[in-house]
Amino acid sequence: MKPGLSLRVSQHLALTPQLQQSIRLLQLSTLELSQEIEQMLDENPFLERAADTAPGEEFGLDAADTPVQIDDYGADEALFAGASGSSAETPGGDADAWDTAAQEPDWGGDGSVEIAPNDAEWGGDAPSRNRNDAEGDEIDATELARTQESLTAFLQRQALVLRLSETDRAALHFLIQSLNDDGYLEDPPEALAISLAGPDDPQQIEELLHRFTVALHLLQSLEPVGVGARNLAECLTLQLDALAQDKEADPDTVQTALCICQQPLEMLARRDVRRLTQACGGDEERTRAAMALITRLEPRPGRCFADVERNIVVPDVIVRKAGRMNGRDGQHHLIVQLNPDVLPRLRVHDIYAGALRGYKGGAGHQGMQQRLQEARWFIKNIQQRFDTILRVSRAIVERQKKFFTHGELAMRPLVLRDIADELGLHESTISRVTTAKYMATPIGTYELKYFFGSGLGTETGGSASSTAVRALMKRFVAAENPAKPLSDSQIAALLKEQGIECARRTVAKYREALKIAPANLRKAL
Repeated sequence: MKPGLSLRVSQHLALTPQLQQSIRLLQLSTLELSQEIEQMLDENPFLERAADTAPGEEFGLDAADTPVQIDDYGADEALFAGASGSSAETPGGDADAWDTAAQEPDWGGDGSVEIAPNDAEWGGDAPSRNRNDAEGDEIDATELARTQESLTAFLQRQALVLRLSETDRAALHFLIQSLNDDGYLEDPPEALAISLAGPDDPQQIEELLHRFTVALHLLQSLEPVGVGARNLAECLTLQLDALAQDKEADPDTVQTALCICQQPLEMLARRDVRRLTQACGGDEERTRAAMALITRLEPRPGRCFADVERNIVVPDVIVRKAGRMNGRDGQHHLIVQLNPDVLPRLRVHDIYAGALRGYKGGAGHQGMQQRLQEARWFIKNIQQRFDTILRVSRAIVERQKKFFTHGELAMRPLVLRDIADELGLHESTISRVTTAKYMATPIGTYELKYFFGSGLGTETGGSASSTAVRALMKRFVAAENPAKPLSDSQIAALLKEQGIECARRTVAKYREALKIAPANLRKAL
């Protein structure tokens, strides 16, 4: 083969360290970003927190009311526009967006939209300790999380009044520490005894087993009733035994309920009244009454002691209504701004940076210069992160204006590509921005991903958001006759009457996502 020279032109995207850091910061949640900042503060001596009264350094977020210039982004902005070669739009700069000293917004919310398992039918008649606070006292969720007593502490306080030997008290303490968050003892006493004594000491195992058996009876006598159970059947049985001591309870119904708990719980879950009646005797009416009594018990005794602090969501963006309602479209003007509480106040250390400028040459000078540049890029990347979050949030609010006035039923179909095309960003960037980022609105706090949903066809040729369809399904189920609950086919027919084409399988998928039980399990006993 004859050797030769050729010239070829090609394009490729180079991920510089600064761009990699920008991508990583963009996808972090608020908590993860805080941890990343703390780590950077420990590692980089040129980075420091800006005091509230100190003047902002030119690279700090306190001076971030000046938009990021296009020269600062350079070629690194290419990734946010996508590798397809489309031009990137520089994040716009709204002076009010970065005002960390803004007045506290007027907004409210429930703090969560997470769909929890449907346990609404449980817990009405379960004997429990009254933990209600004084009427009319409004308690902040964070303060409640700090002051709320844990299940372990509550049980230990009750154990203090028991007259026990040191050995029995230690055994009871060990069992209390072995409970899970729901109040169940997952490991049987035999396994706990072997774990302490070892498998080669049968005499010690027998002694520990005896102590744990006695301690388990003491534990199950404490409040909340049902604590210390090893399975659901035992938990329900303990609560029914407590109800049997109540003179107002029907003893025949309680005995039937105890018999039902001794049967396979699959029969109760399927509400197989016929087989349960045959297994427990009596008539069908009493069996239904016993089943209704069981569903009013508490399957998770430790539920009221759950750590509420882990469920608190700190919003990244705040949306509030401003001015009067617009008479033309019947909507309020919405103001979207970053939450000043999550904006970090960072700056480059003036003294260290000045000392480095006055010191030329010498060993380690280049390395320190790199750390200074690293601190500056870190601050700029954080500013760019919040700029992008704010731009995406404003685009979402603009698309979903009616949601903030009329609720879920007014949600419009929206996909990542719609926002990406509008802002000149890549879909992957929108996905990173909307993951684990939250928006506080006058009607609740929602993850940014909540506002996205596919569309279902309508008879008029338009489309309806899947979020609006699920909200409509919840209304149908809430208004149904408990004696004749709606089947998936009936719900699909009702949606068709509203002009929404939705197949039965799609209805079943949405129903499962909403944690709504099938029709046979929703039927009233």
